[in-house]
Amino acid sequence: MFRNSLKSIALTAFLLTTGSVAADVLLIEEVRERMQRDLPANGLTKSEVEQRYGTPNTRRAPVGEPPIARWVYDEYSVYFEHDLVIESVLHRGAVLSAHNAER
Repeated sequence: MFRNSLKSIALTAFLLTTGSVAADVLLIEEVRERMQRDLPANGLTKSEVEQRYGTPNTRRAPVGEPPIARWVYDEYSVYFEHDLVIESVLHRGAVLSAHNAER
């Protein structure tokens, strides 16, 4: 009985560790993918983003204070505070497809 409990504890610890490792690998892949892509940099204006990256698929209206707007492109979104980029974020599917293509 004690041996079965020990096996259960070991299996549980292994499964918990494996999930954590998979999440860490995905996070590392996301950072690597972001660094390899030419995404709009923080501080660019809306007009600079549109000139360089084209017209977005969708423009979400600003919300909140300060007003934060979102432009959606195929594989990433660009967030603006007033007229300036504050962050460019890859969509989850773009990271996963790049991760799977490397395998």
